[in-house]
Amino acid sequence: MDLSFFKTRRFRLLVSLLTAFAAIFLITGQYRSIPTSKGKVITVGVFSDSYWDVQNGYAYKILDDAIEKFERAHPDVKVEYVSGIMKADYSEWLSERMMNDAMPDVFFILGDDFSTFARIGALKDLSSLIVRDEEFDPLAYYAAAYEAGSYGGRQYALPFECAPNMMFVNKTILDREKIELPDRNWTWDDFYAICRRATRDTHGTGVIDQFGEVSYTWKDAFDANGVVLFDEKGKNCDFTVKEIGDAITFLEKLNGLDSGYAVSERNFSQGNVVFQPMLFSEYRAYKSQELSIKKYSGFEWECLTMPAGPSGDNYSRLDTLSIAMSEQTTEKEYAWAFIKLLTSDREIQSEIFDYSAGISVLPEVTNSDETRRRITQSTGTPFNMSVLESAMEKTVTRTRFRGYDNALEEVGIAVSSILDSRSNIQMEQIIWNRTINNYLKTLSRDE
Repeated sequence: MDLSFFKTRRFRLLVSLLTAFAAIFLITGQYRSIPTSKGKVITVGVFSDSYWDVQNGYAYKILDDAIEKFERAHPDVKVEYVSGIMKADYSEWLSERMMNDAMPDVFFILGDDFSTFARIGALKDLSSLIVRDEEFDPLAYYAAAYEAGSYGGRQYALPFECAPNMMFVNKTILDREKIELPDRNWTWDDFYAICRRATRDTHGTGVIDQFGEVSYTWKDAFDANGVVLFDEKGKNCDFTVKEIGDAITFLEKLNGLDSGYAVSERNFSQGNVVFQPMLFSEYRAYKSQELSIKKYSGFEWECLTMPAGPSGDNYSRLDTLSIAMSEQTTEKEYAWAFIKLLTSDREIQSEIFDYSAGISVLPEVTNSDETRRRITQSTGTPFNMSVLESAMEKTVTRTRFRGYDNALEEVGIAVSSILDSRSNIQMEQIIWNRTINNYLKTLSRDE
């Protein structure tokens, strides 16, 4: 056989052109139009790194297993995805696909992006599919996780995995100060009492070097005290209610313990702070043997529910990664079947405890003995699942509307201003109530 052609310049040019052509197909999302021997194709939008911003060497493992299971049940369908898209670039990637009319049929959707994509009509309304599917049970999910996919009273996504915000506790400081670990029904009074006892100068230098808390925000305080900021349509905010005033008063009291010192998360990781709110995903990630030596080393730590305010309960926020269907899809039934598999199949959902840092959105999976074993095995220490169960029973769902994030920023500015001014809190609430509602009116006019 004459091999001279394969050494020629023409052959090398041909290879280069074919390589460039293939790259263009992948980059622009045109992989959807490539015919396959299996006939129908379902495309999936997914990012390559962890949703929880922790190390993850199994980014596609759960998805690959779900695809294998789905294709066995649907031999005439092939499921494809583009790999290598980082979470930081994922929102832009999805936006480009939408503008090019090349959205994936099914795609993971970040919590911060959900409202925007739902508002602009990029997501398929799943409500009719849900109603007519007798095998589908919305009650099988954690209620707050399921409601994370709701917008304007319609269901646009199903939850894939989630993590509640919980309170991390430096047990070493508690032991040293002879303070008992609070139970899961603890309150603001308990929280403040421990912070006050723990905040002190431990080295006799005249400077406080041990602190009660860090990163406990106004959002945490509002949640704990049962504050509902906006009405369902985001057109009104009652910022004058007593629950908000009590929350701001508590924050002012708590901040006063640090004598003006700017406590940072680094202080907690160094072992000098008792409490810090974090997602449960971070607990799982940094309790693992391979990561524990990199962060939060040198002291024992555990997690609790969030402390309850006098008008609320041990409520915590829930961060949820959901899965949606493109409004552009031409394979609605298969796309729906694949979304259901990812979110409600017990076998697939149980893999979250092996290959991710979140928790399953199915109580049946998360509360199982097998899950308890997996968490204990990965963290190296027994875990009290009742704490997690209690946190998930009291997670907070927020009504979302156009401009919600910006409206929330306005509230944050108001709280910071009140805390900085040290003036009459009730009077400041009245003043800021007018400002916030004027802003909401502006949003309504822009609709």
